[in-house]
Amino acid sequence: MAVSGQQRRPVVVLYERIADAIHDGTYPPGCTLPSEPRLAADLGVSRPALREALLLLQEDGLLTVRRGVGRTVNDSPPRRGFEHVRPLEEQLSAGTSPLRVRALLRAVEEPTDFTTQQLLAPARAELRFWESLLSGEGAAAALSQEWAAADDVLERAHPPFAQALREAGDDTGTSMLAVLTGASRGVPLTAHSGITATLLGRRRGAQLNRPADTPAVLVTQVVRSGGVPVLAAKHMLPTGAPALPVLQSN
Repeated sequence: MAVSGQQRRPVVVLYERIADAIHDGTYPPGCTLPSEPRLAADLGVSRPALREALLLLQEDGLLTVRRGVGRTVNDSPPRRGFEHVRPLEEQLSAGTSPLRVRALLRAVEEPTDFTTQQLLAPARAELRFWESLLSGEGAAAALSQEWAAADDVLERAHPPFAQALREAGDDTGTSMLAVLTGASRGVPLTAHSGITATLLGRRRGAQLNRPADTPAVLVTQVVRSGGVPVLAAKHMLPTGAPALPVLQSN
């Protein structure tokens, strides 16, 4: 799903609400959605905005339109998430000019609520943290925050990644995920993520040179090696950023 333009914010929110309802079983596979007037009334939205959100859901494989029946939920709706284990700068550069990765911060920090949950990091563990700005043609396209699991975990789960991180300099012009994939030739990786519609906020807005109330898509991602989480990330993509493929088949 591509989001382009601040006026699309209601459509993004609607997309999220309906997709959530599909994935939590409110609208189970095979069921027929209520009619547009009924659904618009239930959701408290306009029919034009609802129609656009429904078209996006259809394009992304969650819904099918059946003549004489209406919109039905597909039997196997795609999982939500940024599942490709591929650097974000490559994903966003597909079909366009390459993006540049600029290091904003390279540090070691204690676990946050996010990394405790996603990396299963114990209290007082030391986690490498990278914050990077992705930009192209003079405009900021995304802000990435990435955390690696503690060194002792990486040494057990993915020694080449642990070594590659130690050798990476503080001004590395690449993402942590790029380091991981470069160190993982022959090592199978899996990824899962979640996607939410949000606003940039003051700090991220300043980093991306956008107003604080700019609509954005926040992608949270966890990459595992042998079932062990080795990298967790948050990717903030404001409206107008290059399209990111976020739905993959089961």
